Amino acid sequence: ELEYGSNTIAIHTDAVTNGQRVLLVDDLLATGGTAAAGTNLVAKAGGRVVESVFFIELGFLDGRAKMGDVPVRALVKY
Repeated sequence: ELEYGSNTIAIHTDAVTNGQRVLLVDDLLATGGTAAAGTNLVAKAGGRVVESVFFIELGFLDGRAKMGDVPVRALVKY
């Protein structure tokens, strides 16, 4: 458990089709844990995250490092 909720992420089994290219969008990139989990979940479903976009990035936490070769964009970076 986290201080603000649980550490579970899920999608519907039919949300991603085999070979589908996916854009991952989230409000905040901090440590990269949620984004990496989402990327792995899409891969397990047969898709591929081709880019990730965040409204805010906390660069000092180096969340980009967990995104591997997935391009990362952020509107605001702190």
